Amino acid sequence: MLHVQYLNHSLQELLKSHQEILKMQRELVTERQKSLAAQQSEITKKSSTIKESIITKHLEIQVLLDHNLRTTLSHLEAEDCAAVSSLDWLMEKNLSQMQEIEQQLAGITVTLDNLDTRDDLKSDHQSEEVIDRYISGLHNGSESCDVRLDDGKAEEILSYTNNILLLVSSLTPTMRNLVKSYSSDVCLDPDTAHPNLLISPKGDSVTYTEARSKELSDNPSRFDTTLNVISLQSFSFGRHYWELDVTGKTYWELGVTYPSIPRKGDAEDCWLGRGDDSWCVEFFDGEYTAWHRGVPSRLIVTKQFCRIGILCNFPAGSVTFLGADDMSPLFCFCAGSFSNSLHLALCPGHSHNGTNAKPIVICSATSPSLLGDCGERN
Repeated sequence: MLHVQYLNHSLQELLKSHQEILKMQRELVTERQKSLAAQQSEITKKSSTIKESIITKHLEIQVLLDHNLRTTLSHLEAEDCAAVSSLDWLMEKNLSQMQEIEQQLAGITVTLDNLDTRDDLKSDHQSEEVIDRYISGLHNGSESCDVRLDDGKAEEILSYTNNILLLVSSLTPTMRNLVKSYSSDVCLDPDTAHPNLLISPKGDSVTYTEARSKELSDNPSRFDTTLNVISLQSFSFGRHYWELDVTGKTYWELGVTYPSIPRKGDAEDCWLGRGDDSWCVEFFDGEYTAWHRGVPSRLIVTKQFCRIGILCNFPAGSVTFLGADDMSPLFCFCAGSFSNSLHLALCPGHSHNGTNAKPIVICSATSPSLLGDCGERN
């Protein structure tokens, strides 16, 4: 009996101790939840403030451009109005002179009809003097017109306007400059490439070939069924941006993958975006589809882009795909967090009788390489 009581007492103490631990954990989790909620609220508030500020600045820019347009056009319209008014005055003057000539011609015609031959001969010399004076008057009244627009001023205005256009074009779209600041150099790892893929000597492009290479070793890292190749470098923190040129291609798959992606056999997980290890966007038959865990998301995109951008954001746990021609957002995967390092992954697809024979080319990074921070050989 005492033994049972002792066991009950010990169990009670153990349960109470466990109860206290759970209460402490509950308090910690509750505080953590409050902190996360506050952080979430702060991010939302800060993002809203930034958006409002950006909208305000764009409106201010628009006001300045509209004011500049109105001012420039008003000056040109004033000059145009002055020139047109001057020409109107000269045209009225010419019209009056023409009416006067018509009246004189009519008078001369009447006079000629009433003159006899003898009187006309007598006044021949006198008539010549009248004609000379009249012609002299015509020359005096037909001086050249100097009214014209200031071509030099117009060219200068056009030059200033073009400079504004070039400046705005160089600074927009804003996201292009921001995203490209995250550019990271990568090269493709030939040891991972499917035997039907040709990797350029610099590792910056991949092309499908019908001639399957027999000299390549069948190492564990090589894809043997899917036409995939991944980057030599992997990334595990920070933000990284890559831009791929897919000009002239009718089929491709682009994305990122964990090094654990299956590489042997024809299992569905070997394809980009079909398993838990990779995320991709596919272009086929004029349509774009985002893939992860084998779930397709059809994208409402009508434009065929020549360049595709991939932005990998480790702090946010996201992978964003962009139409890099104009930085149009295509799709964003929100993973929350990544459990491993990520490689850039490419699939150029079969040539399809030459219609898809073009290579996928990695465009050069425009910012210093980050390979020293996180480059790893798979």
